[in-house]
Amino acid sequence: MSSFENLRIVDNFYQTSLFFPMPTVVISTLCEDGTTNLGPYSLVQPYYVAGKDFYAMLLSCRNSSNTAQNILRNGKCAINFIDDNPKTFKEAVKLSWPGDKPSEKMPKCNFKLEKSMIEEETPEDHRPMVMTDAIEVIECTWVRELDGADVDQPGELSGYEGPYHDFNGITSKFGAHFILKIDKILMKKKYRDAIINGVKAGDFPPLPVDYGYRDSKNFWFHRKTRMRAELLQVRNASLASVRYAADRADDKVKFTDDALQTILGVPRVFLPVVLKGCVEWARENDVQLVTAEHMKIINDKRAKEKNKKN
Repeated sequence: MSSFENLRIVDNFYQTSLFFPMPTVVISTLCEDGTTNLGPYSLVQPYYVAGKDFYAMLLSCRNSSNTAQNILRNGKCAINFIDDNPKTFKEAVKLSWPGDKPSEKMPKCNFKLEKSMIEEETPEDHRPMVMTDAIEVIECTWVRELDGADVDQPGELSGYEGPYHDFNGITSKFGAHFILKIDKILMKKKYRDAIINGVKAGDFPPLPVDYGYRDSKNFWFHRKTRMRAELLQVRNASLASVRYAADRADDKVKFTDDALQTILGVPRVFLPVVLKGCVEWARENDVQLVTAEHMKIINDKRAKEKNKKN
């Protein structure tokens, strides 16, 4: 006999049929008059994380919301990660009532805004403003050409008629999904430095986690507690298995045993990507036998590129 009870699946199942932990963010978009609208969301998550020409987030929302209508109109948004101070969360909840127009709710909003870094660098690229007190911000552009969503237009506030797209744009009568290309990640210096220099338990930002509207009365969330670290298992591959992969990575570029010793701890699923990067460096530098010293140079180069991106 099962140790579980069955629960009926209904609309908004993530709120009504589950205890489902989610992030709390405030998304800024550009209104038709050029002002910035803010709307709180939880249905956001990474979408393209590797192996594509760009990185992307996924947003799920009502297609009649101010956020969806603005993205349909101009394709720009910023995902602002707020802190878990109860006053901050209360301010976010104030912005969440469906049907409120930006002209009605934004004058009462106490969040401070500043110009997009992208717009500062490229003035002709008009962007929504970002939240000054956000811990981190992802500036995005909707990839409207995916799934044929470039035909979708704003203006239908009572529900869209089909046919619907599968995963991008208008996906149901009242729903929308937006694949958002990550243009820039902004982060306050304290937390950026932690990522660059190595994160300790005390370096994690106070980001809230919410469980949605569970009873039509309250918006439940909890504050960050102290982070707990659990050591990863170290599973070093054998030199022979790494040698097998390295010998097949390229017909000209080869590796010494000392060089391969430096990547024994790389998980096997990532090994081809690491070897490919090493081979590309060797070709660019006219190296046919990669040594441990070369691997140090390659690793230093990767670290510098990461710092430059951040």
